[in-house]
Amino acid sequence: MMSYWEIVAVTMGTLYLILAMRENSWCWVAAFIATCIFSGIFYTAKLYMEAGLQIYYAGMAVYGWWHWQYGGNNMPIAISQWTAPKHLLTLSGILIFSFISGVLLSKNTQATFPFLDSIVTWGSLITTFMVTRKILENWLYWIALDSLAMCLYFNKGLYLTTGLFGIYIVLAILGFFQWLKKDREKVAFSHAIAST
Repeated sequence: MMSYWEIVAVTMGTLYLILAMRENSWCWVAAFIATCIFSGIFYTAKLYMEAGLQIYYAGMAVYGWWHWQYGGNNMPIAISQWTAPKHLLTLSGILIFSFISGVLLSKNTQATFPFLDSIVTWGSLITTFMVTRKILENWLYWIALDSLAMCLYFNKGLYLTTGLFGIYIVLAILGFFQWLKKDREKVAFSHAIAST
C-alpha cells in the first residue's frame, strides 16, 4: 500500500535524478531528503540492506554536494571515465561482497531476497561514489541496478517505488547520453585549444 511518505520520497528521488542529469548541485539536497524517508520505508519492509544503504546515501549526498562544488581544486569537477580494468575490478568486488552479505543475511536475519538485496546495495554503494566523482559510466551501472531494484520492490508491494525505478532507468539512459555529449564537447574543446 502506498503511503504519503513514499510519495514524497519518490518525488524527491525523481527531482534528484533530473537535477543530476543537468549537473546541478541541488540534486544532492533532494537526494538527502529522499534517502532519509526511504530508510524508514525499507526498514519497515524488512529490506535491511536497502535501509542501511539509505544512511550511506545521506552521507554521500553531503559529500557529493561539496565535491561537485569544490572538488576540482575549488572549482566544479568535470565528467571523466574509468578504464576497463577498473570496471572489471569494481564489478568483481560488487559480486564478492554481495555473495558474502547474502549468505550472512540468509543465515542470521529474516531478510527477504537477501542476495538480490545485497547486489542492489553493494552496486549502489559504488555507483553513488561514481556519481560524486562524475564518472560517465555511472549511468550504465544505474540502468542495471535499477532493473534489479524494480524486481525487488515489486515483490515487496512497493509499487510506487517500483514505478520510480522504471523512471530512473529512462532518466539514466538520457543522463548517459547527455553526459557523453558534454564529455565529448570538453575533449573537442581541449583538442582545439591544444592545436592553437
